[in-house]
Amino acid sequence: MSVALNISESGLQPGVFWPGRLPSDWRVKRLKFAVRLVSAKAAYGESDLPYMGLEHIESWTGRYLEDEEASPDGVVSHFEPGDVLFGKLRPYLAKVHLARHRGVCSTEALVLRASEELLPEYLRYFLVAPVTIEHINSSTYGSKMPRASWDFIGNQLQPLPPLGQQQKIAAFLDRKTAEIDTLIAKKRRLLDRLAEKRTALITRAVTKGLTNLPGANLNAAKGGGPKGEGMDSPSNPDAPMKDSGIEWLGEIPAHWDVIAIKWITPVLRGASPRPIDDPIYFDDEGEYSWVRIADVTASEMRLEKTTQRLSELGASLSVKRHPGDLFLSIAGSVGKPIIAGIKCCIHDGFVYFPRLPPELSEYLFWIFKSGQPYLGLGKLGTQLNLNTDTVGGIRIALPPADEVHEIVDWISDSVERLDEIHERISNAIARLEEYRSALITNAVTGQIK
Repeated sequence: MSVALNISESGLQPGVFWPGRLPSDWRVKRLKFAVRLVSAKAAYGESDLPYMGLEHIESWTGRYLEDEEASPDGVVSHFEPGDVLFGKLRPYLAKVHLARHRGVCSTEALVLRASEELLPEYLRYFLVAPVTIEHINSSTYGSKMPRASWDFIGNQLQPLPPLGQQQKIAAFLDRKTAEIDTLIAKKRRLLDRLAEKRTALITRAVTKGLTNLPGANLNAAKGGGPKGEGMDSPSNPDAPMKDSGIEWLGEIPAHWDVIAIKWITPVLRGASPRPIDDPIYFDDEGEYSWVRIADVTASEMRLEKTTQRLSELGASLSVKRHPGDLFLSIAGSVGKPIIAGIKCCIHDGFVYFPRLPPELSEYLFWIFKSGQPYLGLGKLGTQLNLNTDTVGGIRIALPPADEVHEIVDWISDSVERLDEIHERISNAIARLEEYRSALITNAVTGQIK
C-alpha cells in the first residue's frame, strides 16, 4: 500500500518538492532534521588528511577519481567515514560521494552526517536521484558559478523508510548500479578503441597513402561488406617509400613531397571588432555569421550555423570566410579544424589559410584532425600553444592532386562507417544511463517491490 503526502496536514508550503507516493510505513522529515550539516573547517595544510575536491567525485556514480588534479581552497571541511558529500556548486553535475575514510574536502561540498534513523548509504542514493538533483538545481543562484544553498536543500523532504528497508534498497542499488556501470564502462572502452582506430586510420592515410592499410577490405569501406569491419585501401601495397625526416610522418611514399604549410599558403590570424560586446557590431539579419569557439566545438567537419550574426560594420572589422574555407582554432578547443559551410567572420582565436587551394582544404582538415602534426608542440587541447608561426611551420606529406582526392574520399567513407558504429554504441550507453537513473528514483521512493 502506498500513500500520498498531505501537504496541508504536514504544515509544508505548497510547491515543496516531493517525489510522489510512498509506502504507508515510510516516514518523512525535512532533510535538515534527518542529518547534521558538519561545519568543522580548517586552513588547508593544517592536517595530513587526504584532500578531496569536487574534481575527484565522478558525476552520478560518486566514484572517487584519484587521478584528477584539484587545487585546494584556503579553507577546507573535515569529513568522517559514513558522511555524505554533496556538491553544491553546479549541482546539475550530481557529485554525491559516500566517504569511506577520514579526510578534508572543498567547501563547495556540503558534509552531511546522517542521524540514527537514516542510513548514509540510502541518503546518498536519494540525493543523487535525478528527481532530487533536478529540483535542487532549480534553486541555484549565480550565472557563472551556480550554487545551491543549504537553506534550500535542508528544507527539502527526506523519505525515511524503516532501517531494514533502507538497507535492502541500498544493497539492491549497489548491486544493480554496479552491473549497469560495468556494462557502460565496457561500451566506453569500445568508444575509446574506436577513436584510436579513427585516428590511426586518418594518420596512416595522410602519411602512407592508400597503401597496404591494415584490415583490408575496400568493399566494407564502400558499403559492399559489413559496416565497420574493414577500411582498406585499393592502392599498391608495394609502392616505394622514403624517409620524410619528420618524426610524425615517418616513411612516406617516394613520390610525395614534404612541405611546410607556410610554403603552400600564408597562415593569418582572424580579427575582432572592439569592444566585442558593443551591440553596434551585431545584426540578426546580417550577411555574415559570427564564429565563436563554442560554435566550432559544437560542430564536426563543417560549420553550418552560429548563434550570432554581425552587422555590416562588424563584418568589416573582422575576417570574412566563405563556404569551403578552412580555419583552425588556436584558443579554447585548441587545434580543432573546421571548414566553413556558410559565410562567416572569425576572430583572433582562429587562424586561416587565404591561398590554400580548394582541393587541399579537406586534406589539410584530416591532417589537423588526426592531431599528429601537433606532436612536440604541447598537449592537444587548452594546453597546446598554436600561433601563425607554429601552424605555418608544420610540415606535411603532400601527394599529387589525384591521390589527394582519392585519400580524402577514402577517409570520408571510412570515418562515416566508424561514426555510425560510434552512434550506435553512444545510444546504447544513453539507454543504460536512463535505466540507471529510473532505477535509483524508483527504488528510493519505494516504487520497486
